[in-house]
Amino acid sequence: MDYQIIVANLTNPTLLYFALGILAASLRSDLEIPPSTSKFLSLYLLFSIGFKGGQELSHSTFSMEIVYSLLFGLLIASLIPVYTFFLLKKRMSISDAGAVAAAYGSVSAVTFVAAASFLESQGITFGGHMVAVMALMESPAIIVGVILIMLFETDHPSKGKMGEIVRHSFTNGSVLMILGSLVIGLIAEAKQAEGIMPFTTDIFKGFLAIFLLEMGMVTARRFAAFRKYGLFAFSVAVLLPLFNGSVVAAVTGLFIHDVGNRFIFAILAAGASYIAVPAAMRLAAPKADPGLYIPMALGVTFPVNITVGMMIYYMIIQHT
Repeated sequence: MDYQIIVANLTNPTLLYFALGILAASLRSDLEIPPSTSKFLSLYLLFSIGFKGGQELSHSTFSMEIVYSLLFGLLIASLIPVYTFFLLKKRMSISDAGAVAAAYGSVSAVTFVAAASFLESQGITFGGHMVAVMALMESPAIIVGVILIMLFETDHPSKGKMGEIVRHSFTNGSVLMILGSLVIGLIAEAKQAEGIMPFTTDIFKGFLAIFLLEMGMVTARRFAAFRKYGLFAFSVAVLLPLFNGSVVAAVTGLFIHDVGNRFIFAILAAGASYIAVPAAMRLAAPKADPGLYIPMALGVTFPVNITVGMMIYYMIIQHT
């Protein structure tokens, strides 16, 4: 059974297009996705996931599990940056450690989308409230990371600007799009919502494949620039998400019984943001090197999660 899951995931067309993107960049092909198209695909994926999550949530019965899920999401989004920061600051500058910690405490919307596709291929559903959990987990990690930088870096330029940083983290385009789509899906009248279901469902995997093709090309380019940071940064980018995802996959069995929800939680804990966090860190941590925390998240952690990570978390959930 486990072997079949591995083969099914590695031969998933969306993942194969990701590999094609890596190959194209490695061969220095002129294949490219225009920036405007890439941005549209990002917005489409967030819109689709958010709207479908809102629709699922509108048909769900409110329960304490939803409350526990929201609280647990906030907890891990606040806790992961703390121990990550103290692990990294021994080998990195304060700003770099804080930015990396924020990235790994926050979430990756694209990894979430890939996880949803994986669950669909296994015939497993997850609760619509998990979209809300993802949206809520985006900002706490950024805030915690900035606080840690401000506490340990005495000459930090963002002292006194926490309100602006908090506002920016909540109004970030990816957060606003998915949370807004969740609310719209929640309040939309059922028959009216059916009119756009082909757009949110039927073409979803095709757009995801094209988006991951572009992500593959970006990954290959970022990873090449990342090599100068050495084995320590690479090891953190591989081992930290696997540790976070595996622990959460096991722990959620204590209070969540739904396999799909547990799997999504593991992915949220294992993912690393390379969209919202860089946008916030430009303001909050100008000394932090984007050539470190973006390639760690996108060039290493993202492919690790969608190739081996998802299978590891899924197997842990099956056996706990």
